[in-house]
Amino acid sequence: MTDDPTAPILMFDSGVGGLSVLNAMRHVLPQAPVIYVADNAGLPYGQKTEAEIAARVSGLLGRLTERLHPRLVCIACNTASTIALTAVRDVLEVPIVGTVPAIKPAAAMTQTGVIGLLGTEATIRQGYVDRLEVQFATGKILLRHGAPELVAAAEAQLRGEAVDPAVFARAALALRSMPGGDRIDTVVLACTHFPLIAGQLGAAFGPGVRFIDGADGIARRIVHLTQGQAFDRREADLALFTRNDPGLAELYPALRASGLARFNVF
Repeated sequence: MTDDPTAPILMFDSGVGGLSVLNAMRHVLPQAPVIYVADNAGLPYGQKTEAEIAARVSGLLGRLTERLHPRLVCIACNTASTIALTAVRDVLEVPIVGTVPAIKPAAAMTQTGVIGLLGTEATIRQGYVDRLEVQFATGKILLRHGAPELVAAAEAQLRGEAVDPAVFARAALALRSMPGGDRIDTVVLACTHFPLIAGQLGAAFGPGVRFIDGADGIARRIVHLTQGQAFDRREADLALFTRNDPGLAELYPALRASGLARFNVF
């Protein structure tokens, strides 16, 4: 337990998808100081190899924790968590909260027994997801689809850009076209970017489909791990980027809406 009430919660993602987790956490820990790190220099993670992701995430989080002294690190990225979570926990001496596909609650929710899973290409092929399926969704049908263009769509939408509805229609059609896909009634959003575009995905899938993600569960876990700790949010929360991309300022309004009022490059 930290004795410094200003010690931040470090929230890490490849881009701005982790805002969906941050917003859930804000509902239950509004007083917690936060530093949000977007590894935009490494985006997208979903098209990298497992070795590249593990090395990048471990290295970045090592440097970030050394410099920023967080009380807890939340890896608000399904791809990074399913690949690098164990390695990061072995290296860092602060509590680590990961993000994994919400297959367990989806299996409890489905009425038809057919669940769709939308994630990055890297996430959907992980053995971690296989184990979740065996453990929690035995007797159900889990249909997986890697949809990297949805990550770009979420990033573009937060920049205020128009996104072609065909992007969402393609993701829905990909799952619906699989054997049994016409019976999907529950879709796991296995990328933290995807809850940011849940409305558009809902329109593409049509009525009778419910979406679930892990943000609320992550928020509850953070509350549990910081129980009894003092918080002093004396400074505005900070968003850090790993590269000064052109047009980065276009994201600032969305970041401010999530309580991040200071911006810098790491």
